[in-house]
Amino acid sequence: MNITSLDNKKIKKYYSLKNSKGRRKEGLFLIEGMHLCEEAYKVGILVDILIEDNTVLSFKYDREITYVTGNILNKLSSLKNYSNVIGVCKIIEKNEIKGNKLLLLDDISDPGNIGTIIRSSKAFDIDTIVLSNNSVDIYNDKVLRSTEGMIFHMNIVYANLYDTVLKLKENNYLILGTDVKGGVDVRDVKTNKYALIMGNEGHGVSKELLKLTDKNLYIKMNPSCESLNVAVATSILLYELRGNHE
Repeated sequence: MNITSLDNKKIKKYYSLKNSKGRRKEGLFLIEGMHLCEEAYKVGILVDILIEDNTVLSFKYDREITYVTGNILNKLSSLKNYSNVIGVCKIIEKNEIKGNKLLLLDDISDPGNIGTIIRSSKAFDIDTIVLSNNSVDIYNDKVLRSTEGMIFHMNIVYANLYDTVLKLKENNYLILGTDVKGGVDVRDVKTNKYALIMGNEGHGVSKELLKLTDKNLYIKMNPSCESLNVAVATSILLYELRGNHE
């Protein structure tokens, strides 16, 4: 299929996916670049691919390709210099919290932080990420780019964190929070079944959730540094917990 007009019905539909309202309505989201498209294709969620003439895909794609102009790619792109490959993916709603290693994110608002956290979660064997309902949209273009495709290989759920923690406590998860002043050194925590709660960039973990934690962790570091970026802190904690088994 070849499309050359910005007013094409399909292009208008795809343009609406650049905001969260459009994504929710259509059940679709956009990705940019060859690598992300290949990762999405591997897991079966890539429903359309738009490429510029003379572009050769680096992976085997057995469906119809939509060829478009640079103007169309530029319209759909969120990058300063548009990619010559844009994919359209279906949103798969996930509601099941599964596994023994859980990460709960309390109102994380920065897309880059969420993307990095998702990538680290895959690297350090987290089974499920649970985001509060006020956290950033994981299909935000900055989130997607930051994950380097790992978002397609993670179980990610949106839920009310307070209710979720209560249920996890009933199922014998060790509930872990963070506290830079009065916490326990993460290297001293031994557990095979836990839920780690990480908080908002400006406010940290909410007081309501901290009241439910079994232990609060801290990362031993130079005392002249008061705190770490939430994505960096999460990555360090997940790395340490990965090796801390009972």
